[in-house]
Amino acid sequence: MKVLVTGAAGFIGFSVAKKLLERGDDVVGFDNFNNYYDPSLKEARVEQLQLLAKRNDTGSFTLIRDNLANKAVVDQCFQDHSFDRVIHLAAQAGVRYSLENPHSYVESNLIAFTNILEACRYAETPHLTYASTSSVYGANTSMPFSEQHGVDHPLQFYAATKRANELMAHSYSHLFKLPTTGLRFFTVYGPWTRPDMALFKFTKNIFEGKPIPVFNHGNHTRDFTYIDDIVEGIIRTSDKIATPDETWDSNTPNPSTSNAPFRIFNIGNNRTVKLIEYIQAIEKAAGKEAILDLLPLQPGDVPDTFADSSALENYVDYKPATSVVDGVKNFVDWYRQYHNI
Repeated sequence: MKVLVTGAAGFIGFSVAKKLLERGDDVVGFDNFNNYYDPSLKEARVEQLQLLAKRNDTGSFTLIRDNLANKAVVDQCFQDHSFDRVIHLAAQAGVRYSLENPHSYVESNLIAFTNILEACRYAETPHLTYASTSSVYGANTSMPFSEQHGVDHPLQFYAATKRANELMAHSYSHLFKLPTTGLRFFTVYGPWTRPDMALFKFTKNIFEGKPIPVFNHGNHTRDFTYIDDIVEGIIRTSDKIATPDETWDSNTPNPSTSNAPFRIFNIGNNRTVKLIEYIQAIEKAAGKEAILDLLPLQPGDVPDTFADSSALENYVDYKPATSVVDGVKNFVDWYRQYHNI
């Protein structure tokens, strides 16, 4: 297959593109290499993809360096290539950054997504899979989070834009019969993660002997989901084209399906870990003790996340299973190698 992966220089996009290449798919990667964090890490990821694609047993890799908010460039991409699948992982990430720079989220998460939807519509793309987030659950405290729960009270603008993506996708599924599947990611971590993520920052400070800021005194919990598990779920979901739900009832509508070719799934590890336990796993892997700076909960933070991923498990016969201890060790091993520690 030929697959467009947007955000291919990003943490999840790179990991998905790598897996697709390894199984023999041709990948077109699209990324604007913005400076939200050090672009050198993005360059290093893409270099890995380019080296992989030179092997005889992998698919080809083509890179487009541009902005998805530029409609002309997106349209040209779809004219130059006929895609069997589109996996849209490009976005302006970061919860707290959305408090400082909301316009960046409008451009990357709303305008760019509109351009992708339009391009897929006119190209009659067989299936669009896109990234959503557990942050859409917002003020909801009913655990574990289910796709059947309300997602109408976002706590940050970032979450609001990702919820908007889900609604926009449904409108295209309904109006133009474009098959779409949204995946609500739960705290993804692992090798090659972003430097602004807690795992990267905590590990860096532990190795440098600096204090690590521990918000909510380390008491909030997260459904930490290892990158390989996320990638497997994304690809299996992309492979399985969304179809209308024949049991969907407009009198009692299921929010995660539709009479249109539309699906939404949680993808998480289905278990919670306290932040302080996460830190202990880093300490064990690093062989060094952390200096903790205990702080109150930050504005916009969700105290707890916990995924009910049973719908995805039943749909694609896959369940994330990597433990935090194993996943954190893999990250710390990569961090040592990448930084020559």
